[in-house]
Amino acid sequence: MSFQAYLDKIEEKTGMTPRALLEVAREKGFEGPETKIAPLAEWLKDEYGVGRGHAMAFLHVVKNGTTISDKHVGTTGVHRDASAELWLDGKATNPVG
Repeated sequence: MSFQAYLDKIEEKTGMTPRALLEVAREKGFEGPETKIAPLAEWLKDEYGVGRGHAMAFLHVVKNGTTISDKHVGTTGVHRDASAELWLDGKATNPVG
């Protein structure tokens, strides 16, 4: 599953765009490179039923922003992403598809 697919599934589970969820996460103190997976994953699971794999993808955004490695961009593997920039404003509005 791609990073973007994980974020799209998080949107389905939470009812919030990844950007909106990121704002809630920041209000809870989850922000920047010092953020740890255990408390973030616990919060996402308890509040929204989000699993650890999805939490790991969200952690990347919390810690590093929207840019991902272009290692899988344009490939045909299961972890392929269409872009090295993640879309946080809702899957229905994603211009990359």
